[in-house]
Amino acid sequence: QVQLVESGGGLVQPGGSLRLSCEASGTLFINAMGWYRQAPGKERELVATATSGGNTNYADSVKGRFTISRDNAENTVYLKMNSLKPEDTAVYYCNAFVNPRLYWGTGTLVTVSS
Repeated sequence: QVQLVESGGGLVQPGGSLRLSCEASGTLFINAMGWYRQAPGKERELVATATSGGNTNYADSVKGRFTISRDNAENTVYLKMNSLKPEDTAVYYCNAFVNPRLYWGTGTLVTVSS
């Protein structure tokens, strides 16, 4: 059974930075890992994804501010978030595609507020 554990969320002021981490256990190979977020009253949306081969994809709203990276040896994915805005406030979820299933973490809350 694949388990994902996120960490690194918290309260940060507008313009600040945070780095989220997500460690996967229970599998040796993960095809793709990613971050999604869900703000209060909104649907869950894509933030960024990264394949095992190094290809990345970002939502337009975070391009140039967020960077996703992976440590394949450690089955860990990171999300470095810079220039945070109040509209980035959400619960951030990690996911991992281990063919043929998609697994989700339980989420970590990021609050951007002064």
